[in-house]
Amino acid sequence: MRITILGPAYPYRGGLATFNERLASQFISECKEVDIRTFTVQYPEILFPGKTQYTDTPAPEGIKIVRQLNSVNPINWIRTGWKIRKEKPDILLIRYWIPFLAPCLGTVARIARSNKYTVVISVVDNVIPHEKRPGDEMFTRFFMQSIDGAVALSDFVQKDLEDFRKDIPISVTTHPLFDTYGKKILRSEALSALKLDQNNFYLLFFGFIRDYKGLDILIKAFSDNRLRGKKLKLIVAGEFYENEVSLKALVKESGLEKDIIFYDRYINDSEVRLFFCGADLVVQPYKSATQSGVTQIAFQFDKPMLVTDVGGLKEIVRHGKCGYVVEPDPILVADAIIDYFDNSRILTFTENVRKQKAEFSWNKMTDAVTEVFYRCLLKQLIKAL
Repeated sequence: MRITILGPAYPYRGGLATFNERLASQFISECKEVDIRTFTVQYPEILFPGKTQYTDTPAPEGIKIVRQLNSVNPINWIRTGWKIRKEKPDILLIRYWIPFLAPCLGTVARIARSNKYTVVISVVDNVIPHEKRPGDEMFTRFFMQSIDGAVALSDFVQKDLEDFRKDIPISVTTHPLFDTYGKKILRSEALSALKLDQNNFYLLFFGFIRDYKGLDILIKAFSDNRLRGKKLKLIVAGEFYENEVSLKALVKESGLEKDIIFYDRYINDSEVRLFFCGADLVVQPYKSATQSGVTQIAFQFDKPMLVTDVGGLKEIVRHGKCGYVVEPDPILVADAIIDYFDNSRILTFTENVRKQKAEFSWNKMTDAVTEVFYRCLLKQLIKAL
């Protein structure tokens, strides 16, 4: 089986690129022939909120990655589509997460599948974006009409998908573990590397900082007077994409500048395990969500989580077993933090996380893709008859 993955990959940074590269490696381990087509231009610099789109780490070994697709050049979309059409991979696997790219990806998909051989499947992170913009529904519909099948990363995403396409095979599987950030190390070793006091307890907010991720909710929760005197610190590790001034003003208003520690930059892959191994509880106070790669990093490093009851997060974190699922409200977030530390939940929750993470293997993701592929072939066969 020949599979072409279309989406972010080296030299682009971030969880989407890491996911695609890890998925390619899994397919290769299963004796599939795989390559990744990534972007020459992903986002124009004027539209990118961060400092850089590129990683400074080496390219992953053993994966063929070709920079080919320009997200804002329609002539390039046509050329890319025709190239893939002529190559006739069995599967063109497209990563979809944002309507901005729908015209580009949908055009390539339409041309590629016109060879009457290639099956176009999309791994869908979000159908509806977290921050809505005019034209989102139109662009998303254009893309969804270009695919033969889909893999949704949560039940929540599947429901959104079915609002656009009820006539295609859809498989649901959980985002696999992010097992690409090295082996787990001792908490003391991680905190020493971060130059943090090992006598404190640490909450971790990790990842790009955008409004929908609810850091303001967490800062307000952390300001709860019931949390004072517990030797508790909050680590915020990630680059600001939005609201830096207002969030830091909120910290100042709370009087907790010494208790909230910002690493306000992109966290390199080599550093990720330091933050997770040093943390006592990972907190994702999202206002909206589908699923999150941060959750799967936490599972990889055996860390209990506190998530909010939005999107698909509650499908992953078992409330009262591996962590907490609460409404996105500062008081309820503070209640959960207090329960965790006052009732010494860490050992029990950590053991439950270790047991549950076996569910999130990469072969389940590849199985989902191949299942959709064969269902698409069966559908085509029945139609031909």
